[in-house]
Amino acid sequence: MQTKTFAVAHLYKEEKTMDMHIHDCCEIYFSISGGKQFLIDNKFYSISPGDLFAINQYESHYLTQIDRAVHERIVISVHPDYVKALSRGSVNLGECFEKRSGNFSHRISLSKEQKQRFLYLVNKICDVPEYGGEVLEEAAFMELMVLINSAFRGSGTGESLKKDNDSAGYNRQVDEILAYINRNIANELSIGSLASHFFMSESYICRIFKAATGTTINKYITARRISIAKALLNEGLNVQDAYEQSGFSDYSTFFKAFGKAVGLSPKRYSQCSIR
Repeated sequence: MQTKTFAVAHLYKEEKTMDMHIHDCCEIYFSISGGKQFLIDNKFYSISPGDLFAINQYESHYLTQIDRAVHERIVISVHPDYVKALSRGSVNLGECFEKRSGNFSHRISLSKEQKQRFLYLVNKICDVPEYGGEVLEEAAFMELMVLINSAFRGSGTGESLKKDNDSAGYNRQVDEILAYINRNIANELSIGSLASHFFMSESYICRIFKAATGTTINKYITARRISIAKALLNEGLNVQDAYEQSGFSDYSTFFKAFGKAVGLSPKRYSQCSIR
């Protein structure tokens, strides 16, 4: 965020799983060892070695049910303004972060050749010489983003989502709950109202949601509302309108939740927002 460029991290140690969270940067997540499940906004994804995810700065996400002691992955954080500045003519290097249709999949499974090329370019970025390093690093990054966007353009998004929805352990009831929450996110939502709508007990709906997603209903709703508020503030809406349209019940709750998740007050974030 300070340099407004990008950063690469090669991670392999098991860290404490974070709650649903949102970054101010876009994120490329490449899995080397695989895992079990990714929840991005209201979509579930299984994770296999070689899977790559593109997550923008407004999408809340949560990695859960990691089943390996070693969880190896490469995470690239990208400032949205940086990819805009590097884009040329009809080549939008931020397309993988922006193009969001109803059947869109955040995930693509790289082919063997694409995986080899991806790792080659990451290594090239991380091993530039002292002289000309900044130029070579930027050139390799641009080539990497062309590779990623080309892979997303060539992926069958509808087929990818169908595989995710039919994967082992996928919970159709929770899919319906997530869809309902996202349709009504700006309205009042409570565990009691959700339980009543789906003809379930409160304890049962909480149990199946936590089992499927790894997080609680209230934490999920809060993360989605903060994500929406951030997007509205970046569009230029004032704090009052962003608070009202994102579905929080009162300003005090919004102020505390936003500050805890983002690290800035809503007003301060609005003043520093990325456009």
